[in-house]
Amino acid sequence: MKNNTNSIAAKGAPLEVFLAFLKLGCTSFGGPIAHIGYFRKELVGRRQWLSESQFSQLLAICQFLPGPASSQLGFGIGLARAGWLGALAAFVGFTLPSVLLLLGFVSLLPTLAGAEGQAGLHGLKIVAFAVVADAVVGMSKKLCPDVRRVAIAVVVTGTLLFFGGVWAQVLVVVAGAVAGIFLCKSEPTEVEPSLSVAYGKATGATLLVLFFALLVGLPLLAIYDGGLAALADAFYRAGALVFGGGHVVLPLLEDAVVTSGWVSSERFLAGYGAAQAIPGPLFAFSAYLGALAPAGQPAWLGAITALLFMFLPGFLLVAGVLPFWQTVARNASANRAIAGVNAAVVGLLAAALYDPIFSAAIRGSADVLIAAVALSLLLIWRLSPLLVVLWCATASILVALL
Repeated sequence: MKNNTNSIAAKGAPLEVFLAFLKLGCTSFGGPIAHIGYFRKELVGRRQWLSESQFSQLLAICQFLPGPASSQLGFGIGLARAGWLGALAAFVGFTLPSVLLLLGFVSLLPTLAGAEGQAGLHGLKIVAFAVVADAVVGMSKKLCPDVRRVAIAVVVTGTLLFFGGVWAQVLVVVAGAVAGIFLCKSEPTEVEPSLSVAYGKATGATLLVLFFALLVGLPLLAIYDGGLAALADAFYRAGALVFGGGHVVLPLLEDAVVTSGWVSSERFLAGYGAAQAIPGPLFAFSAYLGALAPAGQPAWLGAITALLFMFLPGFLLVAGVLPFWQTVARNASANRAIAGVNAAVVGLLAAALYDPIFSAAIRGSADVLIAAVALSLLLIWRLSPLLVVLWCATASILVALL
């Protein structure tokens, strides 16, 4: 494929990609929205691996598809820079630091049985509440800028509070897309035709078929194998059905591992809170859950299985869709559907903020005060989530000792 200003083609080394994303994986605090800023500054501004137009188009694809948007964006950039090995290098480099930190947290859980340890873990639940509340506020400003999209988000929130479960979440996202087609008439429909990849539509179609084959086949395999196959099915389904990535995966994972009895609610929310304190993708939380899930295998194997199958569907979709992007991007109805999906995601996240997060994290007036300060640190002073973790854990321990 020719190198020109209207395409992105593999022209770097996988090691170069790995080192760049390892740096990002060690320093990218603040969640998926912040990750996108880090990516743009490092890879568009400093390294100039792709243009602003190419970056924005790839970002639009990742935001529309289910899966972890920031990791999908990194995967796509690695694919563009150094081919398939570059895509793998980007994933490993960006994800490895957070996985190692979370697995270290698993090993510490048995030492946290005392009153101070339990209070610290409860503080991490309050962190989860503050961070998700901050995400709801930030996403609503960006994704619900008018009355119609606010209405979509409100209806989705109300629906999910009455009718929970994974399929209700999927249905409201689909309904949001349909509502967007009819209500979001002002969405832009023009996209500069400047994004292409070094493989064709046949390869893209094969990857999309593989995505759906695994979505259908893994549940059948899990019927005969309740161990690793069941674990792979649970995390692949969560990764395949979550729109919005990041915090929005919380209710899907909660349904997959807590409702099934694999992981207790306390350990689930404690790990989710701990994930806020570390850099890198929030989906790395899957490795923590996989290490705890009793599926008859070593903890490290459960962690790897959960991690790979959590990310796999999003990566298959991005790689599969890229060759078809230009045709879709010019379609006015597709752009309006994207707007409706984004509004529905805000509603889904707002429902998750109440249940299971608020109901588990806020137990009294002291927790309300701790959460209010934590939310102020994020919303008003825009401080690092690491400082919010330190505040919540310390304050919760002090309250327990008084």
